[in-house]
Amino acid sequence: MQKQAILININDNVATTVTSLKKGSTVNFFAEQQIKSITLNSDLPFGHKFAIKDIPPGENIIKYGESIGTATTLIKCGEHVHVHNMVSNRGRGDLNK
Repeated sequence: MQKQAILININDNVATTVTSLKKGSTVNFFAEQQIKSITLNSDLPFGHKFAIKDIPPGENIIKYGESIGTATTLIKCGEHVHVHNMVSNRGRGDLNK
């Protein structure tokens, strides 16, 4: 089996592609020594994230075992996670007001 994505930390709710992938592709990745498979509902460029479970609005996006942002809308399992459906919580002076 060719690795198509990586899950960096078992607590992550997103995985990262290691190649460009098309909508409808079944992506295989390892999670705690088990092979997981998810069907993509979005095209994904190399190095981009996709949800490995449904992520409701307001929930943290977890990558590297850390929050990298917050979902702004429901992100379905297999969906591209990027600036169109999440917002970063780091380096935002507007959140300090």
